[in-house]
Formats: sequence, C-alpha cells, structure tokens
Amino acid sequence: MTPEEAVLEETATQALSLRVNAEADPGALARVLTCFQILNVVPRRVIAEAGTTGTLYIRIDVTGLTERHLSLIAAKIGQVPCVENAYWHRL
Repeated sequence: MTPEEAVLEETATQALSLRVNAEADPGALARVLTCFQILNVVPRRVIAEAGTTGTLYIRIDVTGLTERHLSLIAAKIGQVPCVENAYWHRL
C-alpha cells in the first residue's frame, strides 16, 4: 500500500458528523437522509430534535466517507429551501 492510499483509507474510516439546522418541516429529515441513501451509506447515528423556535436540529454521524464527500453533501443539503445551515466536523 502506498502512503497516498493509506491516507485515503484512514480518511475514509474516520468518524465525521454532519449538523443541519432546518425549518421544522415534515419532509426535512427525509430530504437530508436521502443524500446518504443515494450513496448507499448507512449513518452510524441519526439524531433529530425539534426546537421550541420551529427549528429542527439534525445530527448525522458517519464513517466511510471522506471529508471532501461530506463537504459536498453539506453543500448540496444547504441548497434545500427548508435548510437554514449545514456543516460538518470531525468526531
């Protein structure tokens, strides 16, 4: 295994977390999870909580994706009209 392949393998196995703030729309959670379904990725954890101000807070923990892939997913989710904010971080 080359050093480049080792870095890619390590990057793809690290745990990452996607955070999404959306309007408390009934379809918001399904729209966010669809991005992972298309990629055939099962999240390690999904937490969704409705806030008192009409905001839905979603946290999705995943492995098997690179930071670049998750950045693209966050950008795509951020384009959904009911989404106020989407970002990721390492766990």
